[in-house]
Amino acid sequence: MTTAPLIILAAGGTGGHLFPAEALGVELMKRDLRVRLVTDSRALRYSGLFSKDMTDVVPSETVRGRSPLALARTGLMLATGTIVALNLMRRLKPAAVIGFGGYPTLPPLVAARLKGIPTVIHDANAVMGRANRLLSRRVSAIATSLPGALDKEPSLIGKTTTTGTPMRPAILAASTVPFAAPGPDDPLRVFVVGGSQGARVMSDIVPDAIGKLGLALRQRLVLTQQVRDEDMTRVRAVYDGLKIEAELAPFFTDLPTRLASNHIIVSRSGAGTVAELGAIGRPSILVPLPGAIDQDQFANAGVLADVGGAIRVVQSDFTPDRLAAELSALAADPTRLATMAAAARTVGRLDATQRLADLVMKVARLDSPA
Repeated sequence: MTTAPLIILAAGGTGGHLFPAEALGVELMKRDLRVRLVTDSRALRYSGLFSKDMTDVVPSETVRGRSPLALARTGLMLATGTIVALNLMRRLKPAAVIGFGGYPTLPPLVAARLKGIPTVIHDANAVMGRANRLLSRRVSAIATSLPGALDKEPSLIGKTTTTGTPMRPAILAASTVPFAAPGPDDPLRVFVVGGSQGARVMSDIVPDAIGKLGLALRQRLVLTQQVRDEDMTRVRAVYDGLKIEAELAPFFTDLPTRLASNHIIVSRSGAGTVAELGAIGRPSILVPLPGAIDQDQFANAGVLADVGGAIRVVQSDFTPDRLAAELSALAADPTRLATMAAAARTVGRLDATQRLADLVMKVARLDSPA
């Protein structure tokens, strides 16, 4: 009996990296291929396609500072991880290795390159991440989520394909739910989310903004908010005092369903969030994470804002007054909400998983299924 070819998926241990890897893994398994995940220890807390017996943890480290000691520590960990990854490649003999970004992808992709194994990197951001930039000239092919991500790197265009971001089945299911703008007296459903760890800025700003809304709008509001454990007591106290119907939790396992069931999303603008808002088609107010070297979240938010699907607010302008004004204006204009939802939808690529799987099979020199 012939063993099916193996594809190794390498991803950093955050949802933004793991969810596209999981979506691709599901599609490759449908095509009768085997898959394994190579990642760091953070990924073990996620449940999904990759069970522990399908996961290999490789030592890695993110660049956390520019001091000689910090750089030496990062270099040592990455070198150790590369040795571990080389042993994995010798033992597993994959047909290809696919990286989804984050420093934990460096050891397995470098090891694959040293072993002559075909490699692909996928980048979900509007600006390529640092780890992927380091790998970009050495891999067999590059997949991007958004057109133009490598406009400043013409030498890489020849091996770049715009596939979109692979979507989990739950996102694809949520994308079938049509957007229904609320009437003037209907409940207005607002979902506030801050990323996989929650964002303190949302706890600092949103409750005060809700307090500045007119009484009639507050009475219509149905609020769901991701709140970190350490912020929960103070946030809940504000909403209880305002008599707001609010569901608060540090994490939501059914995020796709919640995105689809709300009228306005207030969020950071990580690549995964922007891709999912595009796939599902929901209006949003996006607050890019400040301070990033590449300003990737600012660029990601711009993808939706430029087509009219989102309002981008830099964090220095994200005040209770500004947020209250934006929510009030949107609540008063259901037609604008519907237009934003439709505009966001134009950014979504629901066939991204299939497109990336096709590229992987081409690079791995595997025959497409009949």
